[in-house]
Amino acid sequence: MLPALILALAALGIALLRLWSYRAQILEMARMLEETPAESNLRLTTRMSGAAPRRLCRAVNTRLEEGQRLRLEARQREQELKYTMACISHDIRTPLAGAMGYLQLLEGEPDRQGEYLDIVKKRLTELESLLEELFLYTRLQGGSLPLECGETEALPPLWDALAEFYPQFEAAGVTPELHFDREDMTVWASRSALDRVYRNLIANALRHGGGGLAVSGRDGVICFSNTLLPGPKLDLEHLFDRFYQTSPARGTGGAGLGLSIVRELMERMDGRVSAQITGNILEITLLFSSI
Repeated sequence: MLPALILALAALGIALLRLWSYRAQILEMARMLEETPAESNLRLTTRMSGAAPRRLCRAVNTRLEEGQRLRLEARQREQELKYTMACISHDIRTPLAGAMGYLQLLEGEPDRQGEYLDIVKKRLTELESLLEELFLYTRLQGGSLPLECGETEALPPLWDALAEFYPQFEAAGVTPELHFDREDMTVWASRSALDRVYRNLIANALRHGGGGLAVSGRDGVICFSNTLLPGPKLDLEHLFDRFYQTSPARGTGGAGLGLSIVRELMERMDGRVSAQITGNILEITLLFSSI
């Protein structure tokens, strides 16, 4: 009976020792979690044997990693917001300051009223376009712009967009060249999103191009081509980035969101957009999802 008692006491001693070890490790983990800064890369380890302690350690580390990821994302969003606000304030202030300047001139030179009012109207139209682009981009990034895609006629929205820009084409002395395999081609798209994609690409060609615009298409593919102005070379890797502009002075008009919106809308419609330069010709290609 004595040997059995000794074995029982030994087993109890081992169990108590293990419990004490578990308690010591758990207290050590708690101390490390309490004393370590939230931004630390600390990961817990355990000397305890058994599946349960290792599972606990993995679960805590998973939560630590998730918390760190969320903090990094929040910090990145904060930096992006600061950058966005800086760009927006500049882009909005430019046409607004121009309009205010001409209104002041109007007070001192009433004989040029018509000329100055036309300029003020143009500046305010630019401001309206900027705000519309910024609002659309914000909705796209926030996921609050639902798109209903389906089989859509590809060309009617293009004709509407070209007609809308007719005064700008006429002022530039440009006649768009159109080449399509067939006029009844359809694509998988949202009609409203497709209209916006076309308008942004046409506006980009008129604003930054050196004259001329060609639009061609075949099943599932539509290409916009225009000559490039002399000056800084386009960075194709960043062409569709938000606020990308070739000129650091940002004086070419627009918020630098037009092509970024094109990419976002195409991806939301399960399509893609790409760009290439051949000589002095920029070609932007829309590749739509198969119907």
